[in-house]
Amino acid sequence: MRVIFMGSPIFAVPVLEALIEASHDVLAVYSSPDRPSGRGNKTSATAVKQTAIKHGLLVRQPASLNSKTEQDGISDLNPELIVVAAYGLLLPIKVLETPDFSCLNIHPSLLPRFRGPSPVSTAIFEGVEMTGVTIMQLDSGVATGPVVSQISTKIGAEETGASLTDRLFRLGANLLIDVIPAWTKGCIQGDVQDESKATNTKLLARKDGLVDWTKSADQIAQQVRAYTPWPGSHTKWLGKNLKIIEAFPDEHDVDDWSEGMVIGVGEERGILVGTGKGILRVTALQYEGGSSMDGQDFIHGHNSIIGSILGE
Repeated sequence: MRVIFMGSPIFAVPVLEALIEASHDVLAVYSSPDRPSGRGNKTSATAVKQTAIKHGLLVRQPASLNSKTEQDGISDLNPELIVVAAYGLLLPIKVLETPDFSCLNIHPSLLPRFRGPSPVSTAIFEGVEMTGVTIMQLDSGVATGPVVSQISTKIGAEETGASLTDRLFRLGANLLIDVIPAWTKGCIQGDVQDESKATNTKLLARKDGLVDWTKSADQIAQQVRAYTPWPGSHTKWLGKNLKIIEAFPDEHDVDDWSEGMVIGVGEERGILVGTGKGILRVTALQYEGGSSMDGQDFIHGHNSIIGSILGE
């Protein structure tokens, strides 16, 4: 197939590589514009762009697809299919209507559940057992188009937002390669989504990562996993930010504690913290201005944290 691929972050790379390995003719790769990143604020290319360059593919990075110039540029490539995976821009109607076989998008949830920008994080945060990947035909809405194919998978007990996203897009890449021949031959069609079962996710902000110590240890541990890498989970200690990188519910038998109280060090190198229900074992954390370390090493350098209340 003559394909245009649109994607930006690193977890979209397996989709592009799968198209290349399946011998599809990738006419062009559309990706987000280069942006400053890191401590040095150095301008860097997206992971998808870097992969496209490695394979000698044409790369385009418009800030918008709404102009006639950009839309004509896509039309001039004469694509049979457009594949989208975490591109970052909505496709205008003119673009959606350009390919012979429409535009297929990889969405990391079982639509119509968890539409929107944070489906993976929300699934982990809400503690659901199963999620999956949907290949859908794009329309003018946000993840509202007909469902072409789906595959479900169980969420691992220790999977984070980052690790699950990576796994889902790899599953989606394999599913896409299987779907394309059947889709383009008319052997399968998209099914309209059941709006009565639709749920939406929101764009996460840093404030969403603030730890509420009145919640249970299970809920906080789920948040820590869900919000890795963004927006992260954080609290305050001595007026400075303390990032909770890894944490698990703990079965420690503690007679008395307060919500957010640092009780001590557990047997498995974790700092024990009281919650609204149960004890949380924090196994990796990072104090403002410092580097990430495990709980026991952190205690060695910050022994005064024992007995203090986090979040104050």
